[in-house]
Amino acid sequence: MAKGDDALARKRGKVRRKRMRSSENAVSTRVAAIIASKRRRKTGKRRGCEGMCFSLPCPEDPFNERHGKKRRTDDDAADADGDHKKKGKDSKKQPKERAMSGSNAIPVRKMKTEEDRPSKFLVVCLNAIRDAAGASDGDSGSIHDTSSWGMELWKSCAASPPLDVLDTSYAYATREQTSWLVSTACDIVARKEKLGVVVSCPFLLYLVPSQEKAVQVRSICKPLKSLGIHSVSLHPGTSIEHQISGLKSCEPEFLISTPERLIELVSLKAIDISNVSMLVIDGLSEFEALNLSPIINSVRRTISSDAQVTIFGGQCDQSSATVARNLLCGRITKLTTNDSVTSRSEFIAQHVQCCTPEEKTSKVKEILEHVLVEHASKTAKVLLVAANDHEAQKLTSSLKLEICTVPGDSSSTFTICSSMGLINVLVKDWKSLATTGVEEFEIVLLADLPPSFDDYVEILSRTARHVVAGEVHVIFSNSDAALAKPLSDVLASCGQNVPELLTKLTRTTPGSDV
Repeated sequence: MAKGDDALARKRGKVRRKRMRSSENAVSTRVAAIIASKRRRKTGKRRGCEGMCFSLPCPEDPFNERHGKKRRTDDDAADADGDHKKKGKDSKKQPKERAMSGSNAIPVRKMKTEEDRPSKFLVVCLNAIRDAAGASDGDSGSIHDTSSWGMELWKSCAASPPLDVLDTSYAYATREQTSWLVSTACDIVARKEKLGVVVSCPFLLYLVPSQEKAVQVRSICKPLKSLGIHSVSLHPGTSIEHQISGLKSCEPEFLISTPERLIELVSLKAIDISNVSMLVIDGLSEFEALNLSPIINSVRRTISSDAQVTIFGGQCDQSSATVARNLLCGRITKLTTNDSVTSRSEFIAQHVQCCTPEEKTSKVKEILEHVLVEHASKTAKVLLVAANDHEAQKLTSSLKLEICTVPGDSSSTFTICSSMGLINVLVKDWKSLATTGVEEFEIVLLADLPPSFDDYVEILSRTARHVVAGEVHVIFSNSDAALAKPLSDVLASCGQNVPELLTKLTRTTPGSDV
């Protein structure tokens, strides 16, 4: 006996469900229900309850057979053709407005594009890491408390071209910072795949100095496996044969490794890191203490030259600054979650020159000549700060007479020309300094200290935010004796040299500790 269409459809559905249950890609009942609902929605055959959620019966369609879709009539087609002919060339320039009139009209807001903000997948990754951490140690963590730092990191990594990042918060990345970093990488991978770009594996290379740190970072990345992001950790705690066989069977998006084991596997051609898009160096000072800087530089030369680099390098010395300068190229972004003066002024050298008020002009000239020698291969940008507008004009006139200069766009700017190089100098007073982009200057020369020492700390924390290292030169005289103690404390806490005059004034200042 011939079977009806309904019976054949039920039989095909039964076979399909049996095949899904027995296949390797079997999904749960909940996911299968979602897939089936999506299939019905695309074919326009929703269940009765689902159809009611989207449309209601009307006199034209009392049984809701069209599922809310209007039937196109001949009059509607004629009206549409007439409206299309009336549109001119100027109609494309008009902003899109909602076709509503009267008091119920809703103003149209200019929405951000998807490229200007992170996707929802970033939040999904952060929540997955947070939930996994809460389930393991009973604490949900404070991942979202560092959202301002995470957004700045995302902007730098997602920029075109991406900007390198130097974080000076602590010696190592915190759990929250690592969570934001790997979630940002997941978001970038998802965006590339959405655009049809083939993402090479590994996409992220995370270098750590020890096996313990590798295990910690791997535990943070582990919840991302359910979202399609696979991570592998390589360290001396596991045999190299086991790691080679494991790398042959998978292509991880994230690779966490110690430098020695990574170089060993690369030499054996067990893994290819030439197409890595993001490089993370966690614990720059520890790498320097273990004498691993040559291996780090070798890894950097192996990967692509346009890869984005992020370094966590708080509590470092000048040798670490040299290593960071070799690893980071071009314009960078400095970030920190630590509000201490030491963290905010990391990699900034402070030089204090003591003289009398009459010798300030000659001392400024001497410092500028020193800058010419130290930065002979490039054009340096110097911000010169005076006490007030009168002192700034006086200092500018004296320098223009004593040094070979070229006038700039305004009376407060000039260029010092020499056979060794060029210096672009901008002269400002403390009152007009608030509107100046101090972050763009690599060198700041304070001819006069501010009345409040907080202003000096602000300048120190804002200098050279887009290069690795910077300099702050201070001209100190006896008239600045009230600022001797706080200046000495800042120099000592930052590991800078404290002049003998400051030490003497600190001991003789009333109220100071003897």
